[in-house]
Order: sequence, then structure tokens, then C-alpha cells
Amino acid sequence: MTGDFAHREGEIWLDGEFVRWQDATLHVLTHALHYASSVFEGIRVYGSKIFRLTEHTERLVASAAELGCVLPFTVPELDRAASELAARNGMVDGYLRPVAWRGSETMGIGAPGTAAHVAIAAWEWPEVFEPGAKLDGISLHVSRWRRPPPECAPVRAKGAGQYAIGTLARNEAEAAGAQDALLLDHRGHLTEATGANLFLVVGGELHTPVPDCFLDGITRRVVIGLARSYGIRVVERRIPVGELESASEVFLTGTAYEVQPVRSIGGLAHASASRPGEVARTLAFRPGEVTRTLADAYAKLVRS
Repeated sequence: MTGDFAHREGEIWLDGEFVRWQDATLHVLTHALHYASSVFEGIRVYGSKIFRLTEHTERLVASAAELGCVLPFTVPELDRAASELAARNGMVDGYLRPVAWRGSETMGIGAPGTAAHVAIAAWEWPEVFEPGAKLDGISLHVSRWRRPPPECAPVRAKGAGQYAIGTLARNEAEAAGAQDALLLDHRGHLTEATGANLFLVVGGELHTPVPDCFLDGITRRVVIGLARSYGIRVVERRIPVGELESASEVFLTGTAYEVQPVRSIGGLAHASASRPGEVARTLAFRPGEVTRTLADAYAKLVRS
């Protein structure tokens, strides 16, 4: 995910046309650049097949509607564009990034009369973390940044504005030596990582936070379905941060992360991450049977 993304070979689908990668540009006074009036998706390609394309496209359209923006393309039109783009770029195992935004017709916050634009880019997909992370797990750091309550943000939309918190939290976590951040909500309960949903294995059951102030991920729903098909009980509930201590396994799910084990969580206090004056410490975990079972099941599903 590093490198100069403005200078790559290939094509990008932009407002109904396929254009050279470097020609897919927009003006500096685009409304979305100043006021975060944009939404996006991340979609994986496995063995030249796009995983859950329509489900992602429907969410893109719904996210835009949540921000009061009607896209000028239908779900079938966007699906066809994504499929053709992947084929034109020779995509075998890769990643699609649809994005929609308000244009530069006005610079008012309300943006009346701004045109809606849509683009789709595609590139080969590397592993998110270092080799071995899928087996050994990654490290998380509890962030001081928190997810806002649902009445303070459009939490059902995959909007660019929500990811400002994730960017701040991720930078903070990496500065602390971790690979990703774990965010709490406004109540001090567990929510998610910066771009992936959270699962705990407690007493052989799968526990996951209720997505009432963060995005209910497509991969999250797929993994919940897989768990139930294996007879694993799934409990969706509000989980205080202190209950991390009762978990035997922890993992994350997301389009980019797939099923990603967690080996440690730092930045915790002895009893509560919000109690002042307590000493920060780290919890250690091992990827266990439940995590391995679901990771293997997911890997088979996406290539079936």
C-alpha cells in the first residue's frame, strides 16, 4: 500500500470512461477535498473473481445517500465498470477502490448543486502486514481517540470523514511500536481497529461489539455466518475494555485484513483504560483453534 499512487501504469474508470491512470485527476477546489464529502469501498479480487462485488457497490450507493448525495450510476452499471476494469488491468489477485465525491461547482459547506463523481481504481494487492503475520498475529495499541456516538457522525456510511480518526489512531499506534490501533467508543467500550472489525474468543464462543457507532463490515458479516455454520455461538454485545482479559483469542476482520490474528494489545491499564494514574500494560494472545478455523474457512470461501 506504499508508493506513489499518482504515477502508476494501467487504467482507472472515471465517470463512465476508462482513462490512463495519470490522467484521472480532479481540481484542488473539489468539495470533497475540503469538506470530506466522499465515500469509498475496498473490494478484493481472488483468482480473477471479485468477491462480493454487488454487496460492496450497494454499500457505496447507500453511503453516498447517507451523505445526501445521489450517484449518477446504478449498481449494475458500477458492477459492470468494476468487472471490466479488473479485466482490462489483467487483475488476478488484487484490490478495487471505488470512490464517489462531490465536485467543484461550489465551495459552500452545504454544497447545493455540486455534481457527484465516481471513479474505480485497481491494483495488485500485497499483504497488509509483514510475512508471518497471518500465523503469528499483529500488535495493537489502545488509542486515546474514540469513536463518536451515532448521533454525532454518519456511522452507517463508509465515509472519508470517519477515517480521520483512524488515521490519527494508526499514526499514534505505530509511534508506540504497534502495527494498528484499537479504538474504544464514547462509553469506553471496545469497537474496532482503524479499518477492521474486532472479535474475541471467550469460553469457545465468538464475541463481537455491536456495530452501533462504527461500520458493520461485509467481511464481519461473512465471518459471523461462517462461525455459525461451524456451530460456534456468536454473541454481539457491548464489551467493556476490561473484558479483553477474559479472551483466549483475538482477531480482526476486513476486506484488506481478511481474518487477521492479534498477538498483543498494549496501552491498557490494570483495570480500565480510562482510569487515570494506572500503569499501562500489554495483554498477549495466541491464534487458537477458532481463529484458525475461521481463517481457513474464509480463505476457501473467497477462492471458491
